[in-house]
Amino acid sequence: MKKKNLVTLLAIAFMVALVATGMFYGLFVSKLKSNGSGKTLVVAARPLEAGTVLTADDVKSVAWPAEELPQGAYEHSAQVTGKTLFGSLSPAEPVLAARLASEEGGGQSAGIPTGMRAVSVHVSDSSGVMALLHAGHRVDVQVIIPRSPESGAQLRTAIEGLEVLAVTNKPEPSSQGFSLPVVTLLASPSQADTLALADSGARLRLTLRNPLDASTRSRVPLTLSTVMQTPVR
Repeated sequence: MKKKNLVTLLAIAFMVALVATGMFYGLFVSKLKSNGSGKTLVVAARPLEAGTVLTADDVKSVAWPAEELPQGAYEHSAQVTGKTLFGSLSPAEPVLAARLASEEGGGQSAGIPTGMRAVSVHVSDSSGVMALLHAGHRVDVQVIIPRSPESGAQLRTAIEGLEVLAVTNKPEPSSQGFSLPVVTLLASPSQADTLALADSGARLRLTLRNPLDASTRSRVPLTLSTVMQTPVR
């Protein structure tokens, strides 16, 4: 009789435990669902190389639990289809605006506008300006040809109002044998050619512009003799 009662009690305990587990599981799953934000995040569906033009097969949308997406993230695959990657992506890595080229705007976050180029130059004699310089600022580029036996030093403001994309204060070796800080500028193809040539055979200085100043002026070469002869305004 005692053995029969024990079996009955064990059966009842088992049933109670089973019911309690089912109730807990139901409440837990319900709680998880209620905490979901309903948002999705676009990630890479497979390894993607730089320069890839994204298609629907390259990306996928996964559930995102938070109310807000990471800065620069996308919620739907259609938002990135047809855009070009600047850098490679690993599987499941979020697709962010900073990694995509855009046909509008400038700066790092929007990529390089169509028809424009990013060009890096070594900057000399501009340490004070470099301390103030940040991405988004606009600068004029001065080209200086060192003094030679045939002629004195010459200076010319080659290009005005270029946008700064990035500033690297850590010096890098230049073609002239000096270690100089590097600034990356947004330029048209012809301006990029001018900057590349000047960077290889002359010294470059930068002058920082007021962001509201869009004025230009005639750009003629200056020498020390003409500076001494021309009244200062």
